[in-house]
Amino acid sequence: MSDEKIKKAIEEAGITEKITCPQAFAIAEKAKVSRKAVGEYCTKNRIKIRECQLGCFK
Repeated sequence: MSDEKIKKAIEEAGITEKITCPQAFAIAEKAKVSRKAVGEYCTKNRIKIRECQLGCFK
């Protein structure tokens, strides 16, 4: 269920291969899911997270 919300928010933002940390935080807020869930989704779908502010995403 959360994967669907995240996918929709990412698609609406026009993100395909790379996402910045602030964008990932915004996606989590918009989709009403945890930041960790966004990170896991990105990892599974090979979306690279760049410009990480706090080391939240690997």
